[in-house]
Amino acid sequence: MDEYSSCTLCPNMCRVDRREGRVGVCRQTGNVKIAWVGLHRGEEPPISGEKGSGMIFFTGCPLHCAYCQNRQISGSDGENWGIEVSIPELSDLALDLEKMGATTLNLVTGTHFIPSIISALELARSKGFSLPVVWNSSGYENIHGLELIDPYVDLYLLDCKTLNRRVASVFCGRKEYAGAIIPVMDWIQKRHPKTDMEKIKGTILRHLVFPGTVNATLNFLEYFASHYKDSFCLSLMCQFVPPKEDPSLLGISDEEYGLLLDKVEALGIEEGFEQEKSDDDILWIPDFRRDNPFPDGFAEASSLFLSLKTERSRGK
Repeated sequence: MDEYSSCTLCPNMCRVDRREGRVGVCRQTGNVKIAWVGLHRGEEPPISGEKGSGMIFFTGCPLHCAYCQNRQISGSDGENWGIEVSIPELSDLALDLEKMGATTLNLVTGTHFIPSIISALELARSKGFSLPVVWNSSGYENIHGLELIDPYVDLYLLDCKTLNRRVASVFCGRKEYAGAIIPVMDWIQKRHPKTDMEKIKGTILRHLVFPGTVNATLNFLEYFASHYKDSFCLSLMCQFVPPKEDPSLLGISDEEYGLLLDKVEALGIEEGFEQEKSDDDILWIPDFRRDNPFPDGFAEASSLFLSLKTERSRGK
């Protein structure tokens, strides 16, 4: 595909020829690689519905965040777990998720495979696929890539990790993230000025509170209220977990959590989702070496994906 020949699908603008096996910052060639496919019930309620959101986790990422929970597949740890699939196989996986009763098709970190995803969706639709499509993204996007995928997206599930360059340099793959995310949010808002969760249309903007960065989150909330609160739903998340135990990375305190909720109310941010602060012992970091990487009861793997995984492991 021509888009892979001098790749500019993400803000890194690597311009490498991924068709020839070269890789950019995403650490992927032009061959689609996926890490897991199945139903997941841990997303925001309208996305998960009763049976779960139909997730396809793509291997690789334009960012390599220091504390990425998906580091086995994102490339943050140098790992590159997943299986290569063809476009027809990717299409069949989307159809399989619909047969499983998925509420949505949830494409997780697919930026570097946009041309192949488009081809797979077109093929699936020709066979009757009809689920709403969720673009689940870090927010580190290139407008060119978004213009390609936008006609196929019903709901953006978009991270806004931070608007602070210092925080971005520590917790995101690069400080440039803080500047790149605003044009992305502005572009999506122009294309999708209103969000309707009943129809699963528009944008949910996720913000994860990083340890020791409450002031940066307060600044983010002010910016959100000034620019996006009438267009986007806010999902405020407080479940930061370092992939390795680190006593210097403590979660937010009850006092800080209350401060954030008070700020949300004071700014008139009404529609959205707030994750309750929890001290439970559930291991939220997925292990993609398992058939079900997630906590028991939260997910169910696609049988078609498991079959493909077995075939690839046998070298078929």
